[in-house]
Amino acid sequence: MFDVYSNSKRDFLVISNASEMPALYSSNKWHKSRTRVLKVSDEIKSAVQRQGYYVRSFRVGKREMI
Repeated sequence: MFDVYSNSKRDFLVISNASEMPALYSSNKWHKSRTRVLKVSDEIKSAVQRQGYYVRSFRVGKREMI
């Protein structure tokens, strides 16, 4: 199982259920999702196994009009 956190900048942090918040991200204000995630993609799973967490930003950037 995995825990999913989000912050006000629309960043998502995924960690293993038994893990603590990484020190690098503990200073930000993260909000835990109400539901636990049972299955994630292979990319996220390998990142969590390798480094203990996975971070992704969903910020919307400016798009150029053509």
